[in-house]
Amino acid sequence: AIIGGGDGTLNAAAGALAETGLPLAILPLGTANDLARTLGIPLDIEEAARVAVTGTVRRIDLGEVNGVPFFNVASIGLSVELARELTRDMKRRWGTLGYAIAAARVLRRMAPMRARIRIDGEAHRVKAVQIGVGNGRHYGGGMTVDERASVDDGRLNVYSMDLRGWWEWPLLYPSFRAGRQGRWKNVQTWTCAEAEIVTRRPRPVNTDGELTTQTPARFRLLRRAVAVVCPAEG
Repeated sequence: AIIGGGDGTLNAAAGALAETGLPLAILPLGTANDLARTLGIPLDIEEAARVAVTGTVRRIDLGEVNGVPFFNVASIGLSVELARELTRDMKRRWGTLGYAIAAARVLRRMAPMRARIRIDGEAHRVKAVQIGVGNGRHYGGGMTVDERASVDDGRLNVYSMDLRGWWEWPLLYPSFRAGRQGRWKNVQTWTCAEAEIVTRRPRPVNTDGELTTQTPARFRLLRRAVAVVCPAEG
């Protein structure tokens, strides 16, 4: 199967790809193309088409929340408001820079939420403006889930971020780009195979840029669930 589009388009096909076992070749035609970046697929369409023909098949993991699959990340809080703020016109005009512009706008009005995160059976109570559960490496226009994360490492990477004010985001932003946000004291991180997030009231969950389900959110990892055509090594 050859799919041209961005992360939202690929997300919509994830369940069918896992069920049929058909290898996926990606033509990155979206704004962020985070899965393509994670897999090293060129963003140039001609080069990506060449990979689709000459590449090698690699099996990758798939995340799942409440039965909804995702390749990159599922998140609650800031990313939900970001998805609402980031219009198609903004994407066309600013490209990936639009993510940073929309985030700056959203952060000025965001209030923290209280949640309980259960990681492999152990409960953690947090106050956060954003909770993310990553399967892949990149998301949100080039953010990095964790500097050690890969899309076939057999684990989910979870983080909870709190901010004292919007002005902290520019300080944290470089760390999120590099996947080193866990070094900040107001960011907690975990790795696991299963997780659950419960909030005081139901909150929407963003999966690969689309609002698809809500809390309580139960996560699991589907190991090596999808075959993808990637650049040949060497």
